[in-house]
Parts: sequence; structure tokens; C-alpha cells
Amino acid sequence: MTRREYERVRERAVMSQPSVERTIGKLCTDADFRARFFANPEAAAHGAGLLLSPAELQALTALSPEAVVRFAQAIDPRITRLCPGEHADGHCPR
Repeated sequence: MTRREYERVRERAVMSQPSVERTIGKLCTDADFRARFFANPEAAAHGAGLLLSPAELQALTALSPEAVVRFAQAIDPRITRLCPGEHADGHCPR
């Protein structure tokens, strides 16, 4: 899917619970994605194939990165994706 196609689909998208849930899941279990998302939410979502409406993207970017990291640290490491060089505070150095 090209960037232009992605933008057209995203503009027409209505609130999509599955995409929101997938994004929250990735934020909590994938430190690399979390770092990319909080650095550039739209690019990270697009790169992960997550079709989020502007309202969804705005709501997700309003999440506190620190709160997401605290929650992620409480998740059993067996179900999280490793980030090479991940800091003790749960931040991925990307």
C-alpha cells in the first residue's frame, strides 16, 4: 500500500476498535515500536500497517509515554518483543 493510498483509507476510516487495540498492544509489548511511535506516531503506525483515523491517532498520541512504559514493565517478559540495547527504564534507544 502506498503512502497516498494509506492516507485515503485513513481519512475515510471510522473508529476501528481492532486497530486501536493492536496499537495499544504493540505499544505495551514492543519497545522498538513504542520508541518509533512516540517519536513519529503517524509514520510508526503506517510502517506497522495500522490504519488509524485522525481521531484515533490523536487519542493514542495523548497517552503518556511514561505511563505506557510503566505498564509495559509490568507485563510478563515472555510475551514482549525484545529491543536490543533497551534501557532499564523500558525505553528503546532508537
